[in-house]
Amino acid sequence: MTDHPYSALTPDRILDAIEALGFHCDGRVTALNSYENRVLQVGIEDATPLIAKFYRPNRWSIEQIQEEHDFCAELAAAEFPLVAPMMLPTGSSLHQDGEFTLAMFTRFGGHAPELDNLDTIELLGRTLGRLHATSQQKDFQYRPHIDIQSYGTDSRTFLLENDFIPTSLKEAYDSLTRDILSVIQQRFDACHYTSTRLHGDCHPGNILWRDDKAVFVDFDDCRMGPAIQDLWMLLSGDRQDQMMQLEALLEGYEMFCDFDDAQLVLIEPLRTLRMMHYAAWVARRWQDPAFPKAFPWFNTERYWAEHILDLREQFAMLQEAPLTRISGNM
Repeated sequence: MTDHPYSALTPDRILDAIEALGFHCDGRVTALNSYENRVLQVGIEDATPLIAKFYRPNRWSIEQIQEEHDFCAELAAAEFPLVAPMMLPTGSSLHQDGEFTLAMFTRFGGHAPELDNLDTIELLGRTLGRLHATSQQKDFQYRPHIDIQSYGTDSRTFLLENDFIPTSLKEAYDSLTRDILSVIQQRFDACHYTSTRLHGDCHPGNILWRDDKAVFVDFDDCRMGPAIQDLWMLLSGDRQDQMMQLEALLEGYEMFCDFDDAQLVLIEPLRTLRMMHYAAWVARRWQDPAFPKAFPWFNTERYWAEHILDLREQFAMLQEAPLTRISGNM
């Protein structure tokens, strides 16, 4: 048996855990595209299949996972479109099976939104405005913040101390990321924002588009942070394209929630922190056999050379003026 968090999560263990909740499985189990947790489609006798999510042990505390579920329930009560955890026959949305915390979800189909359509982006802005109008009503007590320390400094330290970066590139990464974090710190210090509860990982893959509506999934990374964190990943293309998208996004967003334009200065810092955090995330999970299979290019000199080049480009972006609204409404 290999020494990784999911070595004990055998097919029999999966089915036993789900049937212990009162569901009658038909034996069909299909792994879905998830690496941090184990997410599976499970066949149910004479019923629609369900989605089972086994949280990675020791990543979040029970209090933090419960807070995620409570946030989802709060959003659902406000009629926000999301796939929320099911309330189980036990009366809770969480079930503990040994070292594993299990949640169940209804199956929902859809595709990623078309971000080259400004009408779609405006609708996404309205939807995120509704999300934040609800999320601003209180704060998380247990979930962490999106910040420079956890996303940037800790990621940098882990990579430098654990021999993932080739020796020939380590000095370049060391000096470059030191300079990057210094500039990012200046940007954050200059932006006095109010943190709010966030989806936290609001990329198009976590938005299911169906019947001209957006339905949000996977609140596993929900945290406290600046509202712009849930918006910037919907922007793409060159500067002019992004400004047009930003205009449409905020036009929709402000139908439901105010937005502080001072946060626009954080777009490139947050993008850069996400890049650093992503590289460290894969490195931290490298002993999980799913990761070398999914990311075979990661532990190569070519990857790190390209990663450092991407960070150099981001360092240049950090020197440029932040995005603004085309309307100039600041």
